[in-house]
Amino acid sequence: MLTLNTKIESSGTIDGELVLPFELREKSRLRAKLVSGEEVAVFTVRGTVLRDGDLLRGDDGRVVRIRAAAEATYRIDCPTPRSLLRCAFHLGNRHTQAQVDGDAAAGFLRIRKDTVLKDMLEGLGAVVTEEDAPFEPESGAYGGGHAHHGDHQHPLAPIPLRQKIHRPSDQTP
Repeated sequence: MLTLNTKIESSGTIDGELVLPFELREKSRLRAKLVSGEEVAVFTVRGTVLRDGDLLRGDDGRVVRIRAAAEATYRIDCPTPRSLLRCAFHLGNRHTQAQVDGDAAAGFLRIRKDTVLKDMLEGLGAVVTEEDAPFEPESGAYGGGHAHHGDHQHPLAPIPLRQKIHRPSDQTP
């Protein structure tokens, strides 16, 4: 079995592709299958998040390109930048992973499909569209930033799927 364990910046040849949803791209240990069907083991440095286009070199020298799989998501569009900012604030207030995309004229957010959040966003005036799309959430303020199409900066901090929110009522005497 091919073991992929070294993240590299570039390669003259690509020997395979590994298509993974975000949930698996944030794991540092996993078994998966390349597009060709070959089984691989992925062992990366703890906290590494694999992004679409990342390259991993295997123990035999072969290079595999990571591809973001299409997932069940919601695309959030708003009529004004202010209303989009309000939606981003409320998603952040709920510790929801979100992808920020588009440009200043036509920016949008993308989140994992969640009907409760959809209702909240529509209540804020957003147009929420169900999409099967690659999900590339922001890495957070301490994760080194998130690179967009064509950039080659990749965060090394983990992005937790669920983060426990500590409230005063949770503390025991």
